[in-house]
Amino acid sequence: MTQSMIQRMLLVEDNRDVAGIIFDYFEAQGVEIDYADNGELGLALALEHDFDVIVLDLMMPRMDGLTVCKHLRQQGCNTPVLMLTALSDQQDTLSGFAHGADDYLNKPFDLPILDARLSALVKRYRGNVSSAVVNLGDLRIDPASHSASRAGIPLILTPTTFKILLKLARSAPEVVSRDALCQHLWPDSEPNNEALRSHIYQLRNQLDRPFATPMLHTIPKIGFKLAAQ
Repeated sequence: MTQSMIQRMLLVEDNRDVAGIIFDYFEAQGVEIDYADNGELGLALALEHDFDVIVLDLMMPRMDGLTVCKHLRQQGCNTPVLMLTALSDQQDTLSGFAHGADDYLNKPFDLPILDARLSALVKRYRGNVSSAVVNLGDLRIDPASHSASRAGIPLILTPTTFKILLKLARSAPEVVSRDALCQHLWPDSEPNNEALRSHIYQLRNQLDRPFATPMLHTIPKIGFKLAAQ
């Protein structure tokens, strides 16, 4: 088994059998894993320590995964989050994205698939692109620190919404198609327009809703673009 690119992971999962299987697989690859069996402890660990990625179960005692994820984002934690769920309902998946998750995986799952999804999240978050600051109107994006602000007001972005914003800003004023965005976000997966729509909604809430003039524009049947006023 090859060594994972993930160095430190937080696993928040109340099912000890599932947790044990994940531990065995990733520890064999040299991954350091911190563990919590309830949402409150998971939230505390996530805010206290630095992790490459967080694996977060949806249904847990003391605080469910959606609430944990929501609090993480509200308190400025932008560590990538993959949510595990035993539910297959699309609305539950979209709720995970709405609360700040970057990806999800339904139980039961194959460990190599989990590894691949987590590695993709870490690659996206670390970024292998230019770190030059991008300025577009009153929008400022700093890839090096994974931060963005508009009119001096910090935007609370997940790793996925940050990557969408950076892609659109670097392409502005050109339109970026939905397929191109999906390929940019999930290069090893089938295009997921529902997931993209949810992330765009979250991005618009941060980028446009607090301001008088929108920057993010939907081009019907094609894609999206950013325009500075």
